[in-house]
Amino acid sequence: MEKKIINGGTYCTLVSQLDKLARHNRQGSFRTKERYYEAFKRFCAYLADEFHLQKLENVSGRHLTCYVLHMQENGKSASTIKTDLAAIRFFHDKMSRPKYRLPTNEELAVELERRCFGSVDRTWSTAEFNRMPGKALAEDRYDFILALYLGRYAGLRIHECFRLDTAAAEQTLRENVVTVKGKGGKVRTVPINEQIVIAMRKQLDRTPRGHKLLVLDGMPTHRAIALLQLFIIRHRSEVQDPGSDRPLTFHGLRHTYAAEKYRELTEGGTGALDAHFAVSRLLGHERADVTNIYLASVRKGEKHGH
Repeated sequence: MEKKIINGGTYCTLVSQLDKLARHNRQGSFRTKERYYEAFKRFCAYLADEFHLQKLENVSGRHLTCYVLHMQENGKSASTIKTDLAAIRFFHDKMSRPKYRLPTNEELAVELERRCFGSVDRTWSTAEFNRMPGKALAEDRYDFILALYLGRYAGLRIHECFRLDTAAAEQTLRENVVTVKGKGGKVRTVPINEQIVIAMRKQLDRTPRGHKLLVLDGMPTHRAIALLQLFIIRHRSEVQDPGSDRPLTFHGLRHTYAAEKYRELTEGGTGALDAHFAVSRLLGHERADVTNIYLASVRKGEKHGH
């Protein structure tokens, strides 16, 4: 079911501008033109509801980054997101006087996950991870510290971290497990460790009861997520191990968690297949090939995480 558009008037204004661009377009096959047009219409709906934008010529990299985070939060695949970005840039290039240059995929302040099925090791080393909360502490960002710990020691997706409110935090501390609703509405519980307990208590003390744990009042969730992404991007060259070419992203913390859990289970006597299924459940995945992505470092025999 399509999401209901709240600001219908603004949406229609943007679509009329899109229609003008589309009428003069002669590039691409009929199928490509139709696909790109529908993708940009969805972007128009997002711009209308989230930013109240009146002119397509004012679209900037900030809008693009937030839209990518919105699509990721709603479970869109990496290939779908990249196609939609191509559509947005296609029509943006048709504008006579755009106010801003749109960033490339590599320049976006958000990571576009590549479904490489286990060919890329994205784990953080212990030293790399230990340096990053120190950077957050220096900026008094205890919310960032908690999010980093939830990704590293519980394998949460970034959007799952930012959905937590004070009630969920209190339940987590009582039960010593964090309960989250992941992709497809699947609910899972994941054990937490002492680092998460300490960071969560500290953030809970700083958050008014009934409010989101990691999102300031009046701030859209996608904006709060983008700030954490930008923080990691800003500091990752400083925390990365010398000579390492592994990409350091928040999503890489899930890879680190998965690899560590798999090693713990197999070294404790659990069979490889059972360990694989256990990690899949903790990550909230059912497909073996998707879990294989997170275990790339294990199969390659990397030991930098120790």
